[in-house]
Amino acid sequence: MSDSPTVLCAQPDADERAETADALADAGLAVEEVGSVDTLDAALDRSIDCVVTAFDLEDGDGFDVVDAVRDVNPECVVILYTEHAPSDLPRGGPEQVVEYVPRTVPESRERLADVAAMAAAEVTQAAYPVPEAETERLAAVQRYDVDQLAAIDAFDRLTALMTSHFDIDVAFVGLMDEHEERFLACEGANWRTLSREDSICTHTILSDETMVVEDTHEDPRFAEVDALKQLDIRSYAGVRITDKEGNAIGAVCCTDGEPRRYTRTELDDLQRFADEVEEQLLLRRRLQRDT
Repeated sequence: MSDSPTVLCAQPDADERAETADALADAGLAVEEVGSVDTLDAALDRSIDCVVTAFDLEDGDGFDVVDAVRDVNPECVVILYTEHAPSDLPRGGPEQVVEYVPRTVPESRERLADVAAMAAAEVTQAAYPVPEAETERLAAVQRYDVDQLAAIDAFDRLTALMTSHFDIDVAFVGLMDEHEERFLACEGANWRTLSREDSICTHTILSDETMVVEDTHEDPRFAEVDALKQLDIRSYAGVRITDKEGNAIGAVCCTDGEPRRYTRTELDDLQRFADEVEEQLLLRRRLQRDT
């Protein structure tokens, strides 16, 4: 498998698409080609770092491509490569960057390749893993009122008990929304939110296995994350929490300022705390429906 950033190239004309793909490949990019919105939608996944698309496709347009990419990979850059004027095209937003390269300028494909290479490199550096069913997961998180849940004493009691039980600096319960983790309770610190790209829980929600990082300084995923250093997170253990449909909505976690290991018994206890949080969240959902 190539280590080069991967660009998905969508153009309806096969010959033009091949020429564009060659220019992108010459810039050191791995290129996948599609000819329609439908085939693009089927090819999208988290391994795509950038999408280059014509505006006019046989079954849609650039707006449809932007929407399809946003649904699967919110951080992926979309570059519209078209003869249409910029004033006719979307400008993008904080959750979706949209670039524009006109086909009418000289050596437009070389210009496109330069923009794609820079955009893909930035996304590769800042990317974080996302569950396969991210759209459904986010919809599940949005069913909860985080501010209302944060006022519930039960979560505070649980995290207070966790810090004592595990002899750790900080215990928290967090829900993971589109761009940040929001804390329902946090004993030992006054954390309210944490950027998703800085949160170890971003990895925790990917699996039903307990996530343990004995020393963040020794783990290449987290060794250079400045936010973890600022928060004095040197070790971590977390269990994801899910709703009754199985969507991973957040995590219950322990952190400490020193490296440490967790015994099998301690990890089983952490799972029990997570089970209790899930029960509390399920109860709140039921109460919300009944009111």
